[in-house]
Amino acid sequence: MRKFTIMKADYMNCLQMKSEVRETALLNEPYLVINIAFALIISLILLYSLVFSPVRDNYPVPCIHERISGEKCPSCGISHSFSLIARGRIAEAYTWNSRGMSVFIFFLAQLILRMSFSRSYLKDPDSRRQLIITDITGSILMFL
Repeated sequence: MRKFTIMKADYMNCLQMKSEVRETALLNEPYLVINIAFALIISLILLYSLVFSPVRDNYPVPCIHERISGEKCPSCGISHSFSLIARGRIAEAYTWNSRGMSVFIFFLAQLILRMSFSRSYLKDPDSRRQLIITDITGSILMFL
């Protein structure tokens, strides 16, 4: 019985070590680190859109260009636009920034792609190179 207990403890230690090695290996994959970083940034942007209300106009980040020059820049109103899109008020979002919907869709698509490409990267190591090329090409085309 004692031998079984020792073997079980060794097995559990081995599993723990494998888990730690796997987690460390994932952090050594630049593609995954970049995808996770982008997904977090995009998630924070979308969360920002949900938290701050266009009704209360309580956005903590004002447009510096407009504040300094007095003129609106191409991104003026994008926070309002995103917040309105997140609340389903699409027509009103266009009045704040006509490009808001395109940028919002791009961010949402990128979030979905970051998650799905990361999953594919982990599931099929043999096609990683092709996946990265597809990711880069697709993202550039979406941006244009």
